[in-house]
Amino acid sequence: MSVSLTETPVLTTERLVLRAPEAADWPAFLAFMRDERSRFVRPDDLTEETAWRAFGHVIGHWVLRGYGQFILTAKGDGSALGAAGPWNPAGWPEPELGWTIWSPEAEGKSLAFEAVSAVRAYARGTLGWARPVSYIDTANARSQALARRLGCVVDARAPVPGDEAALQAWRHPAEGAA
Repeated sequence: MSVSLTETPVLTTERLVLRAPEAADWPAFLAFMRDERSRFVRPDDLTEETAWRAFGHVIGHWVLRGYGQFILTAKGDGSALGAAGPWNPAGWPEPELGWTIWSPEAEGKSLAFEAVSAVRAYARGTLGWARPVSYIDTANARSQALARRLGCVVDARAPVPGDEAALQAWRHPAEGAA
């Protein structure tokens, strides 16, 4: 039996379809979580069990909040390349726009920029988020570069979830500013 999130929006960009997570995305998510490239978004003691729970959070966020991470797929190909979208689990200081590129082949092609631009417009227009943050590890140079390209700046006054020495809140610009 296959169950899906049927009332979630689908966003499209020039090259991408951003859709709700599906059970078929689990292998790609697990492969990413097992890869060193996920070191900024996973616990050090990752197991298949903790990865399963993390994937459950991605799906469950949609049910609990009515929005969540979209799965990035190339137009014409439903294979999961990564995720991007609004994120605000219990205990988060404020709403976040997050992103991950799961497929190494999808890196370096500006797909994350394209996806985050689309989900930021969705978060502003649909959710009313004027200036969300993106929480980025202080050692994650690639995500910091993407944040800069998106027009974000570090907001040193914004609280972060978890280790304040390891995370920074990157504030997205007001609409029209980037």
